Amino acid sequence: MPAGTATKKSVPKLRKALKAKPPGLSVEKELWAGGAEYVVGIDEVGRGAWAGPLTIGAAVVPKDKRLNKVRDSKMLTEPEREAMFSRLEDWVEAYGIGHATHDECDELGMSAAQRLAAKRAIDALGVRVDGVILDGKWDFVGHPNTRKLIKADAKCLSVAAASILAKVTRDRMMRADAEAFPGFDFENNKGYPCPRHRTAIQAYGPTSIHRRSWVFMDTMPWTGVHRVNPPDPTQIPGQTSLLPE
Repeated sequence: MPAGTATKKSVPKLRKALKAKPPGLSVEKELWAGGAEYVVGIDEVGRGAWAGPLTIGAAVVPKDKRLNKVRDSKMLTEPEREAMFSRLEDWVEAYGIGHATHDECDELGMSAAQRLAAKRAIDALGVRVDGVILDGKWDFVGHPNTRKLIKADAKCLSVAAASILAKVTRDRMMRADAEAFPGFDFENNKGYPCPRHRTAIQAYGPTSIHRRSWVFMDTMPWTGVHRVNPPDPTQIPGQTSLLPE
């Protein structure tokens, strides 16, 4: 979606530990210099969660305007991320958020679900994609002009921005779901494994938003919620790109 007007929150003073670790624009500048007008940073959140969606953020940052205090979402506290979110909405040229639901994660497998969420995020951008920067070693987008970089969310400004947008969006969804599933502490653990989450599953069984094909479910009690078997990877059609034609 194109950037729009958002209500700004005051961003807390940057903690000393983060002052020497700002992400840069060296990779974006290299792609811009090669003729790519719209360079998209992409990051995902929720891959390792037991419940809730897999979420991918895609962000296009401006060439001539900087925004202070953008960091990899994992380096920021929840209040810091929330405060940055509205500022990022105003600052970026465009951004998109894509989800693969817990059901899609079960039915497709995580790799295919990640490609699907990436396609949805890119479709939501509303701009042509000329270059892509991905965090990690695996290209789940399939664009011909893609740069894969370990810890890109800490090194590249566009990927750091995407990481915050994706993380805040998914966290808000999990906090909303927490109201329907008291006892699972989704407002705090966001669906990731932790002692309280494990205890709740052992006591109550999985909820309707748990990924029920995952191997950790083998030892969990079942309370009538349908169990989903993992997909056979050999039966999933391959797809090199999910970018719009």
